[in-house]
Amino acid sequence: MRPLALGLFCLLCCNAVRLDRRRPRPITARRQNDTTVKPRAGKNPCKAIPLDFVFVIDSSRSIRPHDYKKVKTFIVNLLQFLKVGPDATRVGLLQYGSVVQPEFSLKTYTSNAEVEQAVRNMEHLATGTMTGLAIQYTMETAFTEEEGARPANLHIPRIAMIVTDGRPQDTVEEIAAQARQAGIQIFAIGVGRVDMDVLKAIGSEPHSEHVHLVANFSQIESLISVFQSKLCGGSDMCEIVDHQCQHVCVSSPASYRCKCRKGFTLNPDGKTCKEIDHCVDGTHGCEQEFMNTADSCVCKCRRGYTLKPDGKTCKKTDHCADGKHGCEQDFMSTEDSCVCKCREGYTLRPDGKTCQSRDLCQTVDHGCEHLCVSTTDSYICRCFEGFMLAEDGQSCRKAECGDGVMDLFFVIDGSKSLGPANFELVKQFVNGIVDSLDISQIGTHVGLLQYSTKVRTEFTLGQYTTAQDIKQAVSRIQYMGKGSMTGSALRHMFESSFSANEGARHNIPHVSIVFTDGRSQDDVSEWANKAKSSGVTIYAVGVGKAIEQELREIASEPKEKHVYYAENFENMGEISKKLKSSMCRDKASDESMCQCENVIMFQNQVTEKLKSLVQNNILF
Repeated sequence: MRPLALGLFCLLCCNAVRLDRRRPRPITARRQNDTTVKPRAGKNPCKAIPLDFVFVIDSSRSIRPHDYKKVKTFIVNLLQFLKVGPDATRVGLLQYGSVVQPEFSLKTYTSNAEVEQAVRNMEHLATGTMTGLAIQYTMETAFTEEEGARPANLHIPRIAMIVTDGRPQDTVEEIAAQARQAGIQIFAIGVGRVDMDVLKAIGSEPHSEHVHLVANFSQIESLISVFQSKLCGGSDMCEIVDHQCQHVCVSSPASYRCKCRKGFTLNPDGKTCKEIDHCVDGTHGCEQEFMNTADSCVCKCRRGYTLKPDGKTCKKTDHCADGKHGCEQDFMSTEDSCVCKCREGYTLRPDGKTCQSRDLCQTVDHGCEHLCVSTTDSYICRCFEGFMLAEDGQSCRKAECGDGVMDLFFVIDGSKSLGPANFELVKQFVNGIVDSLDISQIGTHVGLLQYSTKVRTEFTLGQYTTAQDIKQAVSRIQYMGKGSMTGSALRHMFESSFSANEGARHNIPHVSIVFTDGRSQDDVSEWANKAKSSGVTIYAVGVGKAIEQELREIASEPKEKHVYYAENFENMGEISKKLKSSMCRDKASDESMCQCENVIMFQNQVTEKLKSLVQNNILF
């Protein structure tokens, strides 16, 4: 009897144990690999950044029920490191077998407690393993704004964590690449005999941070500490890894991704960038040229054209349209600017705006008997030495004996080699000559210029009509005291001093006395010859270091009657006195015989008097 009672007791005990094993264990069981991690009361264990986080759970038949519970425990434990909320981390979850079954979306729950409870309530599907289909659903549906994902422009990281234990029954490479290209960061967790190559095809780069393989579901809890540092915003991955991003590295939880600057797109290698060519499709519609920019294809115009308001066609640029060209006569728009032009018979001056007449004597029938001289806007006729221009302004006649009326122009050296004291002697010399002349409105006219580095007209031929006014003007002349540009002075005398604008008269002999004390710093022969060819009689007076050859180049023919030289300035006053008697005041009764040869230009008188001064040692 006792053995029977003992056997019955043992049977009851065994059934009790068997019933206990059937009772579901709570997820919070104390076994090491089945324990829920509890945070400190009232505190979030870390300060994680906001995420859009979707769990993608393999619920195939190869996962045994007790392993399926371990996956749920793993998810619950990870949630302890996420702060769930509308403005914090949003969590969604789907599981898959032969089909995809969404459990809750990113917008379903707004607290950790709600998400944990939903995870605990999941039921095992125990069907096939369509991992590729699950990734496609994740990309096309789970991470849409309709399902609670935040807009891409907010730059909230999108993370998908895929947990699987076997080989997929569909392809994953292409769809996983599309998901990553869409900006989803994928963590691939494999359990058991999962092919590592498959996991790498699913997970994001770098694989060392995104791909994890454990031997069995009991070891999946070992990943908790790994993801704790990732989800709690660990180190800036761009700073601690060799990311090899060509442009920009962007850190994200437990990983990083490469980005390209504006106007570039990421190459398939996920690291290098290539420029986006917005013009390559040929739809820009530009009339002339185009240029690729960071944002678009921009039309451009060739040189000399500007873009019309339509942004595509071009029009020729009119640089003259604003009227600010300042051209004296004509103008023309070129590719770069508005260019001034001159009418026929004129040439453009160096200022690029005003015009001057060409040598009209070469282009028109001037009718001058002896010489034609072009002026700025026209031309005038001149006669050879010893002749006068007739009333018609073209023909010439032999100069008659008369009262010595002339236009006399002094060209005096004001260079620093003279010195102020000697310059005063030169002024006295000029006034001495003036005293010997019949200065009046209808008599002799006198003008004077001083030259140094520059040329300065002191007074013109038509400015004064009395000897007293001329002498006062001479006394007011200020000494320049710089260089010695005799050639420039001769040019000014030829071009301006004997012009009608400055008081020169027709049919009146033009005479010039050029005074210098040294070598010129420029050429004298060109402008002296032009002046003489135009009918000006030139006397060259040199003192001190004046160069004889230059004096001869300046003076009229014959040289011995028009070139004079003295070694110093001491007797300038005496020279002036002697020249007063050089004028021939009376006409000869017989017109064929003049008592003084070439009276009008007083050539012989000045010649003889200067010779007598030299003989009397006045010019030494």
